[in-house]
Amino acid sequence: MKKIVLLTIVVAASFLSGFTVNTIISNNKQKLKKVTGIGGVFFKCKDPKAINEWYKLHLGFDTTPYGTSFEWREAGDGNKKGLTQWNPFPNDTKYFAPSTKDFMINYRVDDLEQLVAELRKENVTIVDKIETFEYGKFVHILSPEGNKIQLWEPKD
Repeated sequence: MKKIVLLTIVVAASFLSGFTVNTIISNNKQKLKKVTGIGGVFFKCKDPKAINEWYKLHLGFDTTPYGTSFEWREAGDGNKKGLTQWNPFPNDTKYFAPSTKDFMINYRVDDLEQLVAELRKENVTIVDKIETFEYGKFVHILSPEGNKIQLWEPKD
């Protein structure tokens, strides 16, 4: 009888410890929030200056030669600001290469270095090295269809 009780306790403890370890591993995988929002929309056009002026005149964009930035506040923390950049590029720009598409989307991320390490393990094409600027870290990847995607960890 004691052996059956002891065996039951050992089996139950094994099950619970396995369940606990699996839960911890699953929770750690879920903690990396990959994309937190859209950081920008970039597109090719024949005349970026004229497009900037058209959007300024007809849609009220506060444009500069670099497009415009839309400022917003995070839902969970109204004191934390964010920006989404809108920017037209000339048709002959090489900035979107190797993609042949006329657009590129910039996604905001929390931890770019950790995300890039994970993407490498998942065999995602990383186009370049992480670059750091005063406004954040950037890297480019390719989607399965060859769309160049910019990942940005902002310094908010």
